[in-house]
Amino acid sequence: MTNETRIWTAALIVIGDEILSGRTQDKNIAQIATWLGVQGIRLREVRVVPDVMDAIVEAVNTLRARNDYLFTTGGIGPTHDDITVDAVAQALGVDVEIHPDARKVLEDYYATRGGLNEGRLRMARVPAGANLIENRMSGAPGIRIGNVFLMAGVPHITAQMLDGLTGTLEGGLPLQSATIGCWVPESEIAELLSKTDRAFDGCQIGSYPFFREGRVGANFVIRSTDTAQLEACAAALIAGLEATGREAVAGGI
Repeated sequence: MTNETRIWTAALIVIGDEILSGRTQDKNIAQIATWLGVQGIRLREVRVVPDVMDAIVEAVNTLRARNDYLFTTGGIGPTHDDITVDAVAQALGVDVEIHPDARKVLEDYYATRGGLNEGRLRMARVPAGANLIENRMSGAPGIRIGNVFLMAGVPHITAQMLDGLTGTLEGGLPLQSATIGCWVPESEIAELLSKTDRAFDGCQIGSYPFFREGRVGANFVIRSTDTAQLEACAAALIAGLEATGREAVAGGI
């Protein structure tokens, strides 16, 4: 299997009691999934865990083993409950150390902001052997060790870290998509969807029903890394829907 046809996968661990309590709504899943797709990497699974050492360690070891890449968000800040670095270090069986480059970045950033205190220095702690991920927004860097990437929990800071990683990870072909809408209950064309999906190797069709204007409809999203297969599958689905006397709307409803 070549690198182009191989499917590269990633998992994401969202860390934080505030996510599980509902106080904070996570925005990083969609952001990271979209970014990964452009890199030719599929986000295959997401786990949300509390700020509990054992829970983070177990999730890290499980998900990094069955995916090419593992991302974490949250828990790398300056307070006592930011334990992601310690948990990842424990999972990997390494010590925690102050990264000299991270310390320098933070010293420079906080030079006009009150200086580098004990809490701020916590953001220079990394699992031994880790590299840094640049963060132009707030100074505190992300962390990369092996196939594990520790990112901020704050979405706009995560975005800066992702920007710093763009083009650095090995992946396959980007996943493309086409959307077709139709005013039809999905149950009435389930057989057509299944038949079309089976007919085009390398394409997957997702069905997303909705209720609007007093009517039932659905949008069908076709995904593939192969442009020709994607276009052929879309054409076949449109033809199949129109053969039932219904209008197919390219781009979705």
